[in-house]
Amino acid sequence: MTVGGVITIIGFAAYFSGNATLNLAGFFYGIPLLLGGFALKAAELKPTPYTEQPTEALVALRDRQATATQNQIRKDVTRYRYGQEAHLDSTLSHLGLSPTDEERPLLKGIREISTDGAYTLVLEFDSPMIPFEIWQQKQEKMTNFFGPNVEVQLHQPKDEQVDVLLVSTVGKTVAAA
Repeated sequence: MTVGGVITIIGFAAYFSGNATLNLAGFFYGIPLLLGGFALKAAELKPTPYTEQPTEALVALRDRQATATQNQIRKDVTRYRYGQEAHLDSTLSHLGLSPTDEERPLLKGIREISTDGAYTLVLEFDSPMIPFEIWQQKQEKMTNFFGPNVEVQLHQPKDEQVDVLLVSTVGKTVAAA
């Protein structure tokens, strides 16, 4: 957007000073770059913030136990996205947790914790239109969706908020029956 603005200004300056070559370059390159920059800015989805920064110990635990799915989700939601309405919108739709755009829960933050020694990625949703009971009904489907090696736990810290805990099962031993 900045480059397009500069080239467009140079094109206008060249137009008023009678420099035809710079004038054409400014208009043919500057204006499309400027409009493209504005379009990207309008379709920009900002990164989801960490509500608590991970400690060195949690980063080390992540490096040892995080699944590819956990890493992909963490990387996807903590970077700028373009052309999406909300983070994880297609995932929520697939899970039946986003009947309409107005009802879709919004990802407000993420954090990383240890759950009984297992790396856990916590997705913090604002969910005023989807009750916690609906989330609980979808818990098994979420576990299948985010698996393998991920167990989904749900917590409701406050009304209209849902924490989805993606707990790594990498390295867990199954007790013999």
